[in-house]
Amino acid sequence: MDADLSLEFLRVVEQAAIACAHTMGQGDRHHADHVAVEAMRRVMDSVPIDGTIVIGEGERDEAPMLYIGEKVGLAQQGKTPPGFYPSVDIAVDPLEGTNLCATGAPNAIAVLAASTAGGLLHAPDLYMEKLVVGPSSKDHVSLDASVKDNLKAIARCLGRRVEDLVVIVLERPRHDQLIEDIRSTGARIRLIGDGDLSAGIAAAVVGSGVHAVMGTGGAPEGVLTAAAMRCLNGEIFARLVVKKPEDEERCKAMGITDVKRIYRSADLAPGSRVIFAATGVTDGTLMKGVRFFGDGVRTSSLIMQNEPHQIRFIDSIHVDGGSDVKIRF
Repeated sequence: MDADLSLEFLRVVEQAAIACAHTMGQGDRHHADHVAVEAMRRVMDSVPIDGTIVIGEGERDEAPMLYIGEKVGLAQQGKTPPGFYPSVDIAVDPLEGTNLCATGAPNAIAVLAASTAGGLLHAPDLYMEKLVVGPSSKDHVSLDASVKDNLKAIARCLGRRVEDLVVIVLERPRHDQLIEDIRSTGARIRLIGDGDLSAGIAAAVVGSGVHAVMGTGGAPEGVLTAAAMRCLNGEIFARLVVKKPEDEERCKAMGITDVKRIYRSADLAPGSRVIFAATGVTDGTLMKGVRFFGDGVRTSSLIMQNEPHQIRFIDSIHVDGGSDVKIRF
C-alpha cells in the first residue's frame, strides 16, 4: 500500500465533511449522514485501489452504499488487469457524530482507516468496553483493573495528581456507575453526547487536555480508534459486550471465537501499514470544522500513517471560481 494513498484518502474525507457540513445545525441527522455517505462513496471510486469495505454503514441489506463487503476504488472500473491496484481494506464512518452535526455541536468528523488486506478486524456491530490512553500510560493500565487503580496509574505515569486528570465518558444511563466511580477518585469528567472516536484521538495527543476515555461504545468505532492508536503510539483496550446467544453467533459468523478476549490496537488494526484520515465537520479539540466563504471552502484534517510514521495536520482551501478569487485566512 503506497504511502501516497494518504493524500488520496484525504480527498475522500474532505469531500464527505464538506457535504455534511452543508446540513450542519439543520436538525436532521439522517440526512447529514446520507449526504456524507454519498460524497465519500463517489470520491472513493477515484482512488487507485482495489478496496473492500470491512467496516461501514452496515450489511448490504441495511445500507445501499459503503456496506460491509462492498468493493470500491478504480479497480472496480474493470479497465486494468487483476492486481494492478493494491488490495486495501477500509473502515469508514462518513459522519462520526451525526447528532453533533445536526445540532451544530463540537467534534463531528468524517473519518476512514485503511490497511493492507486483512489488516482491520471485521468487528460485529456490538458494543465494546473501551479504555483509551496515551503513550505514557499504555503499559500500566488494564481493562480488568478498577477505575481507581487505572486512574492512579495514569496519574503516576503523567506525573500528575488524580485530581488533575480529565476523563471523557459518553453520557449514557449505562455509564452511571462508571461516572460515580470516576468522580469518587477526584478525577474530572467531560461528558459527551457522541463521538468517542474523536475523544480517543484526543486522549493519545499530549496537550489536548484529555487523559483517558472510558466506557462502552460501538465496536466499529473501536477499530477506527485502534488504527489511530497505531499511528499515535497510544493504546485502546477493548472487549466485546456479548449479552445474548445471537450476539455470540454474530461474532462467530465474523470469525471471532473468543468473545471474552481483550483486544489492543495491534489486534484490532494488525495491518503492517495503516492510514488514518479525518476531517473536521464542526469545530473540535484537534481540528476546526468546515468553513465556507464566498469563493470556496476551508477544511482542517488529520492524516496519519505508521509507515513511514507521519502525523500531518492539513489545512486546505478548496477554491471555486475564476482568476479573481480572493483567498481568505
